[in-house]
Amino acid sequence: MKIAHVITRMIIGGAQENTLATVSGLKERGHQLILISGPATGPEGNMQKDIENAGIYHIFIPELIRNISIWHDVITFFKLGMIFRQHKFDIIHTHSAKAGFLGRIAAKFFSKKSKVVHTLHGSSFHPYQHAIVRYFYILCEKIASKFTDYFISVSSVIVENHIKHGIVKPDACSVIRSGFKIEEYKMASKFREKKRKQLGLKHDDVLIGMIGRLFPLKGQEYLLRVFAKISGKYPFVHLILVGDGILRKDFENFVRQRNLTQKVHFTGLVEPKDIPFFASAIDIGVHTSLREGLPRAVVQILAAGSPVVAFDIDGAREVIQSGINGFLVPACNESVLEEKLCFLIEHVEERKKMGIAGQNMVFEEFSAEKMVAETEKVYFNITGKICLHHRKEINEE
Repeated sequence: MKIAHVITRMIIGGAQENTLATVSGLKERGHQLILISGPATGPEGNMQKDIENAGIYHIFIPELIRNISIWHDVITFFKLGMIFRQHKFDIIHTHSAKAGFLGRIAAKFFSKKSKVVHTLHGSSFHPYQHAIVRYFYILCEKIASKFTDYFISVSSVIVENHIKHGIVKPDACSVIRSGFKIEEYKMASKFREKKRKQLGLKHDDVLIGMIGRLFPLKGQEYLLRVFAKISGKYPFVHLILVGDGILRKDFENFVRQRNLTQKVHFTGLVEPKDIPFFASAIDIGVHTSLREGLPRAVVQILAAGSPVVAFDIDGAREVIQSGINGFLVPACNESVLEEKLCFLIEHVEERKKMGIAGQNMVFEEFSAEKMVAETEKVYFNITGKICLHHRKEINEE
């Protein structure tokens, strides 16, 4: 099949890694793939090298930007339309709010025979927005849904939220977990001690870690405040924040003011290929984000064999089973977060047991191969075409 994937920015992030893994996997399965995106500017870094290394045909639209701009958005709409009309795709698959809105409408106007799929990596509307802004995004999603043949969601919570708001119909959606190459995490465990030595850690030191952009609503400030409380009680405990962003200077100032510069490590921008190595060095993962789809960073730390303490937000409860592979704590509740971190610091065997449980769950549910196969099945179901892989299985039977 001829397939286009459209996303606003190919920055370093969970939705973008999901998209590239899907595109790469579908290409390996014999499909013709084109990736379309706008500028990947900002402190998050970009995935251009990864796109090139995967051999993906990439079309760049300079006007496809995240912020609302009538002029840029109109140009983007027509540029997308011309691409869709020229290539006559079987599937046009969109991601993210801006690309999802413009891409889906352009697809139905300029390529009526194409089937349109949209992935819900999260919700463009959330409780922390002003009521008018939230209503505007819900309205936009309702409009775009009229131009969508099928929805894929990375978590049940997200799709249920969209169904509740009348955006998604229950019979036109599937939950497909955001997969990745789990083999990289099996391999990275061999380099755990090497990475920890690079960070200046001793063998018995305990490393608490969070992976994510240093941006508003990601919640690292809660973790930093809790760490400042417990660091005196546990002098062998360190903290690492993997990622970069606009709040880094604020966080560094906080750390400096509390004399924690030797205990808190900022990695800065980290390429996706290096995430497994940092994840393998972490003993206890934390995820204090206030807005998520299915938190990929949580899954990555679990894949490395460590438990995770996460705010009970959106898709986190679909990954974390309290007392089994980590703990869910009420959002913004620093006292409970502190309590669970102290428990895991003090109970080494329980921590290891939880880590193994989490790793086993991830290896079973979150492989990139499973994600790509399930996405391909959606494509064949909505187009009515026959999957060659399925045909082979039928013939073998």
